Amino acid sequence: MSLIVGLTGGIASGKSTVSSLLIEKEYTVIDADIEARLAVEKGEEAYQEIVRHFGESILLKDGSIDRAELGSVIFHYENERKALNSIVHPAVRKRMTAKKEQAISRNEQLIILDIPLLFESKLQYMCDKTLLVYADEGIQLQRLMQRNQLSEKEAMARIRSQMPLREKKALADAVIDNNGRIEETEKQLWSILRKWNAI
Repeated sequence: MSLIVGLTGGIASGKSTVSSLLIEKEYTVIDADIEARLAVEKGEEAYQEIVRHFGESILLKDGSIDRAELGSVIFHYENERKALNSIVHPAVRKRMTAKKEQAISRNEQLIILDIPLLFESKLQYMCDKTLLVYADEGIQLQRLMQRNQLSEKEAMARIRSQMPLREKKALADAVIDNNGRIEETEKQLWSILRKWNAI
């Protein structure tokens, strides 16, 4: 029996770190962000729908989608952002489900769905267990300012644009406290997965 774990977090909470630890040990990690990029590549169904809806002005010379151009459209118009999401999200779910089914057919014991907006998008139904990577807001702020060279105000705006991690904490089956060193994070990860009989 495969165990499907939904891995989530907040901006700069350390979800990518946990994801990397799992990939290092050769577990299947299906990343929603990667699938979202692949879903809108030239020739894909979602790509064609996006061009139909937004027109060819959002394309680069090589025919691929100009992310900056599309971003500026959806940033200013809520209804256009919803339109884009209604095209991309189902395509991403379809891709992730297909990869999950392939991993199940290979009898893999543990399959990770790395979904940043797991709770916001109400995608818990796609997994058996949910695992949240948590960090205090102050730590998130520090990491984000360092990582993305942002001012405190810019970093705070990005953190505040997401569902607060303390709210996600209440929804998750297990929480990794990622305020400390990577060794502590890793210890918690394997301990949770052993408890779930996933490894």
